[in-house]
Amino acid sequence: MKEILVILLTAVLTQNFVFIKFMGICPFLGVSDKTDKAVGMSFAVIFVMTLSSAATWCVYHYVLIPYGLEYLKTVAFILIIASLVQLIEMFLKKFIPALYASLGIYLPLITTNCAVLGVALINIQQDYSFLRSVFYGFSSGLGFMAAIVIFAGVRERMQLSSPPRAFRGMPIALIAAGLIAMIFSGFSGFNV
Repeated sequence: MKEILVILLTAVLTQNFVFIKFMGICPFLGVSDKTDKAVGMSFAVIFVMTLSSAATWCVYHYVLIPYGLEYLKTVAFILIIASLVQLIEMFLKKFIPALYASLGIYLPLITTNCAVLGVALINIQQDYSFLRSVFYGFSSGLGFMAAIVIFAGVRERMQLSSPPRAFRGMPIALIAAGLIAMIFSGFSGFNV
């Protein structure tokens, strides 16, 4: 139980993919203008990270290692992630078209989201068991969700303010993201 809690706190706070490792920035900046879009993207990323952690662990341990093909892990992992994103895209298009339309181009970009690939590679690098890999993928998705939802709330709040003209739009958003990243880096002092 202690290891599960450590994995959760590490993935969400001390090693957050967005604010500490700076992965997954494209959807983080692109979909964080509204909280509802950020939540929808977060659930899609959590789903992909969790399932891809399970699928990539199985492919690596039951296909790549036995046949001496470990060097193909990146290519294999990207193909698995792309397949999962296609499934999510088809599901959202059919059952939740409003969310599908609001996510736009950022939904297929989950395929190239380096945070999703990073989770799969870290699972292998850390030599996690199957269950730890799946839980790390889920926890990392929660960390992504925390980052993007917090940032979306800040961006919505900033729309009500009037910063100097040179800072309007993306410059003030990047400054806000930097300040939130500094807050998250403060969690790295915790010893879990």
